[in-house]
Amino acid sequence: MTMNLAYLYTGFDGRIGRRTFWIGFLILIVIEIAAHLLAAGLFNERLAAIVDLAFTYPEFALLGKRAQDRDLPLFLIAGFLTMSVVLNLLILIGLAGPAEQPTPLYMVLALLWLVYAAALLIDLGFRRGTVGPNRHGPDPLRA
Repeated sequence: MTMNLAYLYTGFDGRIGRRTFWIGFLILIVIEIAAHLLAAGLFNERLAAIVDLAFTYPEFALLGKRAQDRDLPLFLIAGFLTMSVVLNLLILIGLAGPAEQPTPLYMVLALLWLVYAAALLIDLGFRRGTVGPNRHGPDPLRA
């Protein structure tokens, strides 16, 4: 199986199946966690937030293509990533509080984001895509 990583992380058209999603997701999450830990460990949480923001685009491309396979509206992915951006912006402007004692606002938003993330991961990662072609292209399992 060959995978076009540039398409996977930059393109917004088409559909991807679960296997391609999981492989792309794991590659992205390992790189993001490593970059985040390096930034937080060597510098500070604000740099780690900037690193997280830099991964928003490839995350949107990957999640968007999988959502299109499930025939879900992209605003669900955009809403999730918007929440992620807001959380990172709270860190950058100092409204999140220190990592050891986050503010109540940050905690509530982070909890909502976590629930949203779990629901998306279950839906995108475990549920089958639309059988046959849909408005986003042919079924990736039959291509």
